[in-house]
Amino acid sequence: MNLIHEMTTSTLVWLFIVAFMLHDLEEIIWVEVWIKKNRNHVIRVVPTRLKKQLEKMFNITSGQFAFAVLLEFIIFIPFTFLAAEQGKFFIFLSFNTLFLIHVFTHVGQSIYLKMYTPGVVSAVIITLPYSLYLFYRLISEGLVTWGEVLLSIPVGLMLLPIVLLGHELGRRFVK
Repeated sequence: MNLIHEMTTSTLVWLFIVAFMLHDLEEIIWVEVWIKKNRNHVIRVVPTRLKKQLEKMFNITSGQFAFAVLLEFIIFIPFTFLAAEQGKFFIFLSFNTLFLIHVFTHVGQSIYLKMYTPGVVSAVIITLPYSLYLFYRLISEGLVTWGEVLLSIPVGLMLLPIVLLGHELGRRFVK
């Protein structure tokens, strides 16, 4: 018996929360230590136009990062529920399309910097396979179309202001 093929779509959808948290736990655990160790190297190799933005991001603590993750987690729960339990997939799909694209930002950062970056391991071994299988199942079961996947990309971008707000709130409330 192949358990992955026996998994219900509802279970697969709920596993998004698990995949998201495992990925973000890697980032939470390593972000502060990694920044302290690699700040100077990164500043040396990135284009000048990015240096000012990075300086602000480089002052984040793991606790502040976790606060932003908590905000995303709270937002993901109702949309995951709607997808898993009521078959309303579009917003869930948009979050997952962005989650899949996010894998390549991690990989790109590691390739560009020629080093480990927080989140790249879980992006490749958890997020990428989960996302690919999720899209395979949703499309093959006729629950979403490729057109909806493409349409979901700009909708998923609505998550970016939420992430930025989470980081700002983290800076203000977590010292």
